[in-house]
Amino acid sequence: MNPILSVAIKEFQDGLRNRWFISITLIFAVLSLGLSYYGSVASGQIGIASLSSTIASLSSLAVFLIPLIALLLAYDSFVGEQESGTLLLLLTYPISHRQLLLGKFTGQGAIIALATLIGFGSAAILLSTQSDPAAVFHSFGLFIATAILLGLSFISIAYVISLLVNEKSKAAGLALILWFFFILVFDLAMLAVLVGIEDGLSQQQLVQLMLFNPADIFRMVNLASLDTSDVNGVLAIAINGSISPMGLLGLQIAWIATPLSAAAIIFNRKTL
Repeated sequence: MNPILSVAIKEFQDGLRNRWFISITLIFAVLSLGLSYYGSVASGQIGIASLSSTIASLSSLAVFLIPLIALLLAYDSFVGEQESGTLLLLLTYPISHRQLLLGKFTGQGAIIALATLIGFGSAAILLSTQSDPAAVFHSFGLFIATAILLGLSFISIAYVISLLVNEKSKAAGLALILWFFFILVFDLAMLAVLVGIEDGLSQQQLVQLMLFNPADIFRMVNLASLDTSDVNGVLAIAINGSISPMGLLGLQIAWIATPLSAAAIIFNRKTL
């Protein structure tokens, strides 16, 4: 069997044994169904919210949950096995550093992808019973695909962390710091820049700053197709930027490939 596939199967089975897959799927399903059905409570109604409101709400939810889950899933992928001694044992088999890295990425990425598809897909099925199914599955198809890409990008970032440190506790701390930075600090810092600069930033400059955050790219590509009345704050301006949805998808892929390539370089040079 191909070494990459063998490692991927092992990682996926480990995820099942550790209840990662079941836990992630249930979290996504419960929250997405709740937002879909009770999303209109703020307007004094109980029932299925509009497609636009649901996607906007789910995007805000996913941008908090998916990066955190991806980082927690993968932060100890290498440092944990190094501490236990199994990483050195694995490399005595006929498998290269690159194959081991890609195998782990494929297996853990499959956990995130399948859980995202099932969890958020349940909300799509619910909405399709009340709205145009073609419109629902088109919007949710884009949302689920970009949510998977968001998860894969933070798995790649987690591998860099896992290969740079020699203790699981340090890897866990760095993972939480990075999540805090990308999800909370980055946008607050950007707002501070907007307020602090006398003449402000142009729309193009604002979009360029947001490209340094994979979470903001995810929100931009999903919210660009919505009415800006469903979007508040900086994103309402940024989604009207000049970058096309396909360009933003390409940037999401770049946020996967770049950290993964960096992890491969670090792994090849790492002394075990």
